[in-house]
Amino acid sequence: MHIEQARFNMIEQQIRPWDVLNQDVLDLLTVLKREAFVPAAYKSLAFFDTEIPLPCGENMLTPKMEARILQEVAVQKHENVLEIGTGSGYMAALLSYKARHVTSIEIEPTLKAMADKNLSGYGITNVTTYLGDGAQGWAGTSSVGSDTASYDVIVISGSLPVLPDAFLKKLKVGGRIFAIIGEAPVMNGQIVSRLSDTAYSTVNLFETNEKPLRNALTPSHFSF
Repeated sequence: MHIEQARFNMIEQQIRPWDVLNQDVLDLLTVLKREAFVPAAYKSLAFFDTEIPLPCGENMLTPKMEARILQEVAVQKHENVLEIGTGSGYMAALLSYKARHVTSIEIEPTLKAMADKNLSGYGITNVTTYLGDGAQGWAGTSSVGSDTASYDVIVISGSLPVLPDAFLKKLKVGGRIFAIIGEAPVMNGQIVSRLSDTAYSTVNLFETNEKPLRNALTPSHFSF
């Protein structure tokens, strides 16, 4: 099958039926070539509705999940984004086309190197990757300022049993977090919005089951 026909089928048969109807998002999926961020051994699967394996036991999210996240966080051109879990760099690349800047955190050196190569090869210059563990929040260096930097959008590209308060504190008023919260077999994709210094709202978008981030906090670590 011709590659552009396969891309068209992915958008029309997988992504659009999953309530991704924002035309800017759909157009970006045509412009930003997903196959450029897929490991060579799996390029034939670039447009399939499947999680493509990455080194270190990780995987890319499905195309429809990537597109739905992009639609739901609704990044604006003046906004700074924090991503937890760089993977191959594709989600960071999608976000970069919408944002002022993306700071992406990856725990695996092999994946960080892969993402850096993919992003550089695609000519993307407004993503900065850092090697680190962001599962419980990110207090490290940031290209938007010091370790006290806050963000307009936070995308967590893996599931968490609970959302650590550290992420809420990093969010600007008016900002949004996309997170997949819960434990197998049922988790919820959520948007958490910061309404004021002290108020947040949470909207459950869909049920899913995604691989948890390494070193994620579990509910048993909390005292009530």
